[in-house]
Amino acid sequence: MFVLGLMSGTSADGVEAVLVEFQGKPTRPRWRLVESVSLPYTSDLRKAVLDVGQGKKISSREWLELAEAITEVHSQAACACDRKGIAELVGCHGQTVWHRPPIKEKLGASLQLLQAPLLAQLLNRAVVHDFRSADLALGGQGAPLVPSVDAAIFRKLSGWGAVLNLGGISNLTLIPPLSGPDRFASVLGWDCGPANTLVDFAVQKITHGALAFDRDGLIASNGSPNEECITGWLKEPFFQKKPPKSTGREKFGFEDMQKRFLASAHLSPEDFVATLTAFSAAVVAQDLDNLNLNDLVRPIELLVSGGGCRNPVMFRELVQRCRGVRVLTIEERGIPIEAREALAFALLAWWHNHQIKGSSPDVTGAQRAVVLGSRVNPV
Repeated sequence: MFVLGLMSGTSADGVEAVLVEFQGKPTRPRWRLVESVSLPYTSDLRKAVLDVGQGKKISSREWLELAEAITEVHSQAACACDRKGIAELVGCHGQTVWHRPPIKEKLGASLQLLQAPLLAQLLNRAVVHDFRSADLALGGQGAPLVPSVDAAIFRKLSGWGAVLNLGGISNLTLIPPLSGPDRFASVLGWDCGPANTLVDFAVQKITHGALAFDRDGLIASNGSPNEECITGWLKEPFFQKKPPKSTGREKFGFEDMQKRFLASAHLSPEDFVATLTAFSAAVVAQDLDNLNLNDLVRPIELLVSGGGCRNPVMFRELVQRCRGVRVLTIEERGIPIEAREALAFALLAWWHNHQIKGSSPDVTGAQRAVVLGSRVNPV
């Protein structure tokens, strides 16, 4: 079956689209990436998404129009990726504007903007969407959802393997080895913390909006990370919390960046961006070190995806701080670095079609595994 996967992450850069052919057993699929397309949001649309995610009050009409605009970009990305219209199914995550993990006795919740019936009608094919709600309703974090997919897509190694996404937020998957006593262990995964989100907001602040992000790490490369700041930040409660855990711009957003900026007034703008960039790598390295210190697992290879791979300073910091682990991008496995999550939601849609449970209680903390997503057919 040919399936379209559509994803827009917390960075709100735009929509990543993939066209994938799946065959074979759903739990161990044979897959082929046919096409991938990146379609950026306009600057106005990106700003609107980031503003509401940071708490800007807008009218009901504006909420509706924002959902319509997001849906239209998803439709355009899908059409550009599947020009011949061969996809039978679409898996679409939508645009997250707010994510709340479970708090004490209160279930978590997550809001993704998308008009799925409209998208199904525009594309004239079934759309599977709203992938997080079922897991959240069962007490789970609702994120990350890709670890089960990673385990199905990436080949197992002689030791533990890891897959890291450097989007707005970083999330990590740990895949059991092919052989040995751990071969029957569960797939593990969690959100590590900020990847690009704090860096992006810092760049926007110091350039007064002239730049949206640190292209090619040019600003960070002209500064030096302050290790004292990084060491202090790594002691914050979220980074000490054991999985399952998830997070987003709600926690690591503009307000959080502003607090760090004011507390680091002695740093130059370049040093501040360099410090945040290194911090994004340090939170991942600390999570891996904590696994090792607790005699749990230590991956031998780390496959990295997401926009952070385009930042050579962030990638270099990751390589230097994740000692003893081979670090490489998923491009070396034949997958474009921005396509991993779109590929994941294509597979989750295919699993939904086969009624395969796509969630993992070991990752999200939910009561049980469940089929993810809701299906909408064109009228």
